[in-house]
Amino acid sequence: MQREQYEMCSFKTPPLLRWTSVNDAVMGGVSESLMQRSEAGTGVFAGHLSLEHNGGFASVRTSLPHNDYQGCTGIRLRVRGDGHRYSFRIRTDLLFDGVVYRQDFDTIAGRWLDIDLPFGGFTPSFRGRPVPDAPPIDPSRIYQVGLLISNRQEGPFSLEVESIVAYRP
Repeated sequence: MQREQYEMCSFKTPPLLRWTSVNDAVMGGVSESLMQRSEAGTGVFAGHLSLEHNGGFASVRTSLPHNDYQGCTGIRLRVRGDGHRYSFRIRTDLLFDGVVYRQDFDTIAGRWLDIDLPFGGFTPSFRGRPVPDAPPIDPSRIYQVGLLISNRQEGPFSLEVESIVAYRP
């Protein structure tokens, strides 16, 4: 079944979005990560996850130029991973800290995957803890998206991202 898609960000054509790293250094950790554009026109979220000094997460995020995806039912990622589990994250505001909606996905080392993340599968959390009374995602207010690796997956990691799109049936 073909779904209608709306590009959220591109690594091939301008405007190229500015991705910011937010790692466990905010809690004293030493993990490192970056989102960089490859020569092939993909984004590469890569770095090193460390458990030292109570660390254990690395993430990147970006603010979107278009925020209204009303009528869409989820996010589709085209990624090539390293076998680690990652989390795709959505923020419905422009705050640095606050409720984030997250959904985890697994990768297969070296293989391109199309991963559908329906909005109904996202769970709200604040600093890693569930927020059961948060409202569901409002697709007309998607201001930031990001990627995170955590869950004690210590060592180097790399996730190549070809596309991030919102879809509707």
